[in-house]
Amino acid sequence: MANNNDTEKRLWDAADQLRANSELTAQQYSVPVLGLIFLRYADHKFTVAEKEIAKKQPSGGRRKTGKADYQARGVMFLPEEARYSYLLNLPEGKDIGKAVNAAMKGIEDMNEELKGVLPRTYTRFENDVLVALLKVFSSIQMDIEGDVFGKIYEYFLGKFAASEGKKGGEFFTPTSIVKLIVDVIEPFHGRIYDPACGSGGMFVQSAKFIERHKKRPSSEIMVYGQDKTDETIRLCKMNLAVHGLSGDIKQGNAYYEDIHKSVGKFDFVMANPPFNVNGVDKEKIAKDNRIFYQIHRPDNANYLWIHFFLSALNEKGRAGFVMANSASDARQSELDIRQKMIEDNVVDVMISIGSNFFYTVTLPCTLWFLDKGKRITDRKDKVLFIDARHIYNQIDRAHRDFLPDQIEFISNIVRLYRGEDMETDSGSEKLMKEHFPKGKYRDIDGLCKVVAIKDIKEHGYSLNPGRYVGVAEKEEDKFDFYERLEELNEELEQLNIEARDLEDRISDNVAKLLEQE
Repeated sequence: MANNNDTEKRLWDAADQLRANSELTAQQYSVPVLGLIFLRYADHKFTVAEKEIAKKQPSGGRRKTGKADYQARGVMFLPEEARYSYLLNLPEGKDIGKAVNAAMKGIEDMNEELKGVLPRTYTRFENDVLVALLKVFSSIQMDIEGDVFGKIYEYFLGKFAASEGKKGGEFFTPTSIVKLIVDVIEPFHGRIYDPACGSGGMFVQSAKFIERHKKRPSSEIMVYGQDKTDETIRLCKMNLAVHGLSGDIKQGNAYYEDIHKSVGKFDFVMANPPFNVNGVDKEKIAKDNRIFYQIHRPDNANYLWIHFFLSALNEKGRAGFVMANSASDARQSELDIRQKMIEDNVVDVMISIGSNFFYTVTLPCTLWFLDKGKRITDRKDKVLFIDARHIYNQIDRAHRDFLPDQIEFISNIVRLYRGEDMETDSGSEKLMKEHFPKGKYRDIDGLCKVVAIKDIKEHGYSLNPGRYVGVAEKEEDKFDFYERLEELNEELEQLNIEARDLEDRISDNVAKLLEQE
C-alpha cells in the first residue's frame, strides 16, 4: 500500500476498474488476479531460461530440452498451454476461463511443490474481463531490473487486504512493519519460523534483507510456516514462488497443532498473530510442551502466542512479533509469565508503534523482540525501550507507514545498543547525526532508553516503553491537537492500568487483614 510506484499503481487502477465492471466481490477477485501475476512471472522466468538453454545447445544437437533443464536453473517448467503468449493469443469466442484453469493445472502437474496451490476459478470471469486482465499484465516490462513481479504482487496483496477489511488483515501485515521486524532481528542465516504466516511477508522480507547484504537467500535461509486457512497457505506459496523462494508451509491451527515440532528448533521467529483471541480450549493444550512457564488464566491467547514464539527458539535464537499494547502491562498470571521472561534475560527490545498502521485496527501496537543469545552478552540484564509512536509517514487520513530512512533509523538505534555498526544505505544518516552525533548509543527523552532489570522490577515488570522513555520537549507553536489527544489517551490507558494494579493490591491486603482476624 505504501509503494506508489507508477507501474504498480497503473496496473492496480486498471485491474480494479475491471473488477468494478464485473459481478465479482473483492474476495472472489483477489486470488485469481494474484494467480495471473504469478503466471506472468512464471512465463517471464521460463522465457529467460529458454534463451539461456538455447545458447548453450550445440548447433545440430539432437538432445531435446525438457523439464530437468529448467529445474536445474530453479525455474518452473511450463507446458505450452500454460504459456502467457498462448493464452493471450487464443481466438475470439474461445472459453478463456477454462483455458486459464487448464494452464494452472498444467503448471501444478509439472511442478509438484505447487500441487493444489494455484487458483482454478477463472470460469467465474466473463471472457472480456479475463482477456482485458491478461492484456493488462502482459504490459509488465520483461527487462526491468530487480524484483518487479514481487513488488507488484506485494502491492496487490496490500490493496486487496485493505479492501477486504478484517479478513484481509489476517493474511497481510503492512510491509513497513515487517521490514522493521526483519531489520531488528537480522536473519542473516538459519531457520526462520512463522506459525501465523499469512501470505508469507516475513519470509519475503527476510530474503530481501539477505540480498541487501549481498548474499543469496536460497543458500542462507530455510523458511517454515503455518497458517490455519487453506486459501492463505496458497497465497503464501504463490508469494514465495513469485519471489523465487521455496519453503515448508503447512496448514494447521497453531493453538493445537505444532506441525513443525518447533521447540528449540529455530534461529529466528517472526509473526503477526491475531490479537486478544478468546475461546482457546485450554484443556487441549494443558500438556503442550511449547508452554513451559504456565498457562495464564484470562481467556485471551496473547500469552499463548508469546510462549509459542519463545519456545521455538534455539539457544541463540531471536524472535520479533507484533502484539497488542495491553500485553505489555497485563496483570495476574500474565504478569507472572512476563516476570519470568524478564528475569530469564530473554527480553531484548520493545518498540511502541503508533495508531493507523494496520488495515483492520486503528489502535497502536507494540513490537516485542526476544533474544536468547543476549544472556551471554553485556546486555543480559538490560532492555532497550523505543517509543516510535511519533515516527511515521502519513499516507492518507486513515493510514500510516514508515519510510525506508525511518525503518533504518529505528533499526540503527538497536544496532548501536548491541554494539553493531550503523547502516545508512536507506538515507538515515541525517537522522542519526541529529540524534546520535558521536555514533554511539545514548538515552534520548521521548525516543529511547536502556533500562536495567532491577528498574523494570520497580515498575511492576511493565514492558510498556511509555513508562520508561519519557516525553521529548516540544515547542509551543508546534501544537497538534490530534497528537496531543493521542498522548492523553495513552496516558489515560496507563493510569487505568495503574489504578487496576492498585485496586488488586488493596484487595489482597484487605483479604490478608481479614484472614488475620
